[in-house]
Amino acid sequence: MNRSLLWLGVALFTWGIGEAMFMMFQPIYLNRLGADPITIGWILGASGLMMTLVHIPSGHISDRIGRKPLLVTAWIIGVISALAMASAKNLFIFVIGILLYAFTAFVVSPLDSYLTAARGKWSVARAITFSGICFNAGAVVGPYTGGWIGDHYGLRAVYAIAAVFFIFSTIFIFMIESQPRDHHDPEAPPAGLMTNWRYLGFLAVFFIVAFATYLPQPLTPNFLEDQRALSLTQIGTLGSIGGIGNTIFSYVLGMLDARLGFLFGQLGVVAYASLLWQGTGMGWFAVAYFMLGGFRVMRGLGIAMVRPLVHESQMGLAYGIAETVGSVTTLLAPPIVGYLYARDPFIMYPIGLIAIAIGLIISLIFVPRSKRLLPEHIELTHEP
Repeated sequence: MNRSLLWLGVALFTWGIGEAMFMMFQPIYLNRLGADPITIGWILGASGLMMTLVHIPSGHISDRIGRKPLLVTAWIIGVISALAMASAKNLFIFVIGILLYAFTAFVVSPLDSYLTAARGKWSVARAITFSGICFNAGAVVGPYTGGWIGDHYGLRAVYAIAAVFFIFSTIFIFMIESQPRDHHDPEAPPAGLMTNWRYLGFLAVFFIVAFATYLPQPLTPNFLEDQRALSLTQIGTLGSIGGIGNTIFSYVLGMLDARLGFLFGQLGVVAYASLLWQGTGMGWFAVAYFMLGGFRVMRGLGIAMVRPLVHESQMGLAYGIAETVGSVTTLLAPPIVGYLYARDPFIMYPIGLIAIAIGLIISLIFVPRSKRLLPEHIELTHEP
């Protein structure tokens, strides 16, 4: 492992602690600031819109100016947004903080590109899941800590402490090295992404799967508090167990063929939705959150499967488009779930299971095996 990957891993670990301290409590805190389930759904949908809009520009820019400047910028904005949420005394200011934090999602494509370029002898899947291992190892600590602090000192204090972790993480991200930019041979340019039908076909499958697997998730914290009478500490404990699941799934599925890991990740969300729907105790909910670890890894493996379909000089933009497709689901699903929850808090789970089953079938039919992916014919020039 080179020095930059080490510093990046430390930065992601520290950020994972901070983000996990508050992220799963967002809908609960929104409710306490006066938002009803439908309003919460629209706010989370607006956050999803912000995340949807940023990936393609950031991927394109990272191909042009390099990846490190965008990583550093995202980390700094994350600190500012956490401070905004911590200082908010009303719903309006808090929502501004949420949207600003959602804007930092533009880091994902440059981060995936950075990891891919720095991976050495690792596979693309292993490189991308490395970031999940580091982040989710921190996320093991964050939720329980955030829940305990929320129960004893209020959720507002959680955001202030998370901001401190973000500041340390930002110091670490400054330590990574810049990378050269990749260019195609001007005499043999690659096909445009919008005429690359294998790439576009995979994006269609990726959208269906990402939407289906996200559908049961947005208002689950509210479900656990309102319908299952769990305390913030208990909900935080589930989040920490989810962090353990994320870390283990990242390690195990990252060693598999990306297509196989993509399928197993979906099965993990099936278990999550089923157990939350039918389970009646902390033990079942703990297993559910552990199995949810397949979701984050599944998203990463979906991005990894993009790499062999495109030229390396298009990597940032290709990842950005794929991340946009995935993020559209965070725009569409929360408002839908908000209406479903207002009608019946339980119904989002069976509907989600039906959608996931459809996504699994489509994946089995249309996602190509690794040996059928287009080979990488890469002829590169570099400039610092």
